[in-house]
Order: sequence, then C-alpha cells, then structure tokens
Amino acid sequence: MSDPQEPRGDATGAHDTDADVAIEEPAASSPTAGTARESARAAAMGPGGTAPPAAGPTDVEPPSRWHTTFQQIVTGNAIISVLAVVLALIVGAIMIAFTDERVQEASAYFFSRPSDMLLAIWDSVSGAYAALFQGSIYNFRRDDFIAGIRPLTETLTFATPLIAGGLGVGLAFRVGMFNIGGRGQMLIAASVAGWIGFGFDLPWGLHMIVALIGGLVGGALWAGVAGLLKARTGAHEVIVTIMLNYVAFYLVSWMLRTPGLLQAPGSSNPKTPAMKETAIFPELLGPQYNLHFGFILVIIATVVVWWILTRSSLGFRFRAVGENPNAARAAGINVKAMYVYAMLIAGALLGLAGVSQVLGTVTTGFTAGIDAGIGFDAITVALLGRSRPWGIFIAGILFGAFKAGGFSMQAAEGVPIEIVLVVQSLIVLFIAAPPLVRTIFRLPAPGGPRRPRPLVSKEVEAK
Repeated sequence: MSDPQEPRGDATGAHDTDADVAIEEPAASSPTAGTARESARAAAMGPGGTAPPAAGPTDVEPPSRWHTTFQQIVTGNAIISVLAVVLALIVGAIMIAFTDERVQEASAYFFSRPSDMLLAIWDSVSGAYAALFQGSIYNFRRDDFIAGIRPLTETLTFATPLIAGGLGVGLAFRVGMFNIGGRGQMLIAASVAGWIGFGFDLPWGLHMIVALIGGLVGGALWAGVAGLLKARTGAHEVIVTIMLNYVAFYLVSWMLRTPGLLQAPGSSNPKTPAMKETAIFPELLGPQYNLHFGFILVIIATVVVWWILTRSSLGFRFRAVGENPNAARAAGINVKAMYVYAMLIAGALLGLAGVSQVLGTVTTGFTAGIDAGIGFDAITVALLGRSRPWGIFIAGILFGAFKAGGFSMQAAEGVPIEIVLVVQSLIVLFIAAPPLVRTIFRLPAPGGPRRPRPLVSKEVEAK
C-alpha cells in the first residue's frame, strides 16, 4: 500500500481558502463552492474581462430622515397617550349613544328605517361632545369673546390642582416610588394654609406668602414620613401613604369639629371660617372669571420640576435610583436620602394643590372634602403625562377640560356625569396596555427590527 500523496498543481489552491472568506461565507470553504463562485464570476465578466462593481451582502440602505422621524413618532410614548384618549372618546361615544332615549326609541324599528337610528346616534354623540367643547374651551352661544372664553378659564381653574398633584405623583414615579397619599398630603397642606389664612392678621402679600409656605411645608412633612419610613425601615410607600390618607382625613375631621382649632367660631358645622382677603390668591383676569394666581404657581412648579429632573445633579440621582437602586448605590448615590428628598418635594407639590384649593378656589371655608378626589386623579394625570413635567401639564389641562365640560354635557344634553368618569378610567386602562393600543392601530413595536434591503448595482440588476 502506497502512502497518500499531496495533490499537486492548482489543486492545492482549491483547499487554501482565505480566512475572511471562510468566516463571511462558510459555503466558500468547499471546492465545489469555489468552482461555482469562479464560474459565476466569469459569467458576470463583461466583454473586456472586467467585473462590474457589486454591493456586498452586508450593505443596507440607510433609512431616510423622514422615515426615522416617523418611526420615533409611531413607537414613542406620546402617540400611545394620544391614541388612548382617542379610544376612550370612541368608547364614550358608544356609551352616550346607548344611554340616549332617542336612540333607544329609534332602535325599535331599526330594520324598517335604519336612517332614523343612525341620525339619532349622530345627534346624541355630536351634541354631547359639542357641549363638552362649549363647556371647556369656548362657548359660541355667548354674545362676545369675553363671555365666550370663560369656559377655558374654568378648565384652567380645574386643571390647577390636578397639575400640581400630578407633578408630585410623577416625580415620585421617576424615583421608583408610588405616592398614593395625595389626599392626605393635600388635606394637611390645606389645613395649615387655611389656619394661617383665617387665623392671622398680616399685611396683604405677606399673608398669602406665609400661608403658601405653611401649606407647602405641611404637605412636604406629611409625605416625608413615608419617605423616612421607607429609607429607615424599608416600609413600602404604598401601604404607608394609604394609611396616612386615613390618618389625615380623620385628624382634619376632628379638628373641624373642635372649637378653637379649625371649626368656625359659633358654628356647629364641620367647616372653617372664610379666608381673609389678605391671604387669598389674586384674580388673574378679573372678577368675572374664577382663574386665580394658583395657575401661575403651577406653571412655575412645572418649570422647576423640569429643571430638577433634566438639568440638576439631584434629578440625575433621582432618575438613577428610579432606574436601578442597586446600581445607583454601587455608584455612590445615597439611595435612602433620595427617597426622603423625593417624598419631601412630592409632598410639597401636592401641598400646592391643597393650598390652591383653599386660597384660590374655595375661599369661603372648607370641609374635609376639600381634596375633591384630586389626590387620586393626580395619579391618572401623572400616568397620562408619562411622569414628564410638560406631559403632566398637558394631561392636567385635558382632565380639567373633562371636569369643566362634564357639567355642560349633563346640563345641555342630559348625559350622565358618570360617562366622563368612565372616559377617564378608560384612558388609564389604555395607557396601562400599550400593546393593545398598538394592535388596534397597527403600530410597530418600539425597537422592532427593520428588514435590510441590499444595494444592487444597475449592472448586476440588469444581468
């Protein structure tokens, strides 16, 4: 038996494939693949024996600027919030149509005269949403612009505490905390500001500032209890803030029934005296409107929160703790201190909501229901605004429009006010389920892969 001999001639080069080619094209490592490749290359040669330039297999056409912008829009959080509102309004329209008596009457003979039912549906839905617009933005039935714009000022008045409360909840969200104690923080802040507002005689301007600062400090300290307990003992802020809501409510109720504390002198009703004129927020547009200086304060608060979260080192530490507290701790950030600072600021913001109620909206004295559910509505506003300051600002105005226009819908069209509450609840539902919104509107998922499209030269395409 003879020893195997090495192949000679060109056969040696058939097995010596380039390493780069073998990695990029595994099939090229075989002799058959090499021969096929040489044949294809010879076929692609022109009459002059030169090969046309061909694009590599990894060349992909870069997306255009417009395509990139469109992808960012349809996969961002803002479009989800907008479409959640649209879906909620659509479902609300269906509910308005089903509860309308004219639609119910026309549905009895739908198959004989379907146009009557369709017309009744259009009249009920369009009339309800037209009343919502006229009650929250502009009333075209008024004689002049000054009277017609009053609904917009009512929207901004309702939005003032919602924006302040939403900022407090949203800031806590960014630090990874769920501040559900807005009601208690508002009640404590309103009690402190109201007690200063009716119990002291101070010059105009100074009286308002002292009452404002007192309310902010009261709300901050009440929320700081939850932050301190979480930092020191690890107590969950949701449980603590819920319990503090009850403590604040019953504490304020007791003070409202106790002469010498918050109860008005000579009265048996659980209500405070009226605020003194020196402590009341000034009107912004005159006595014919209810919009007060509190709206300017929430604009300032929005700017301050935006600066804290995006331009300050404290905001960077807040966001780092919210993303990953363990990594933030490893990076040298005092996570426990961040929890306390965040709750103090959040409580002050919710305290601003309570102060705006007693010194701006309800100045004739308040009861234990002064929060008016704003503490819980602020959670919805923060969710709709994606915990971003300016997103919360816009969401607060939207919910203020729902509150202002809901009463107009009920008065003008007989639509139950609960429909507006259902729409607000549906907004939260759709925001909490982004895949559902993307499926309904057939939006691409964020970060989805884009199919590569190879570049092919004209010569190869012609072949």
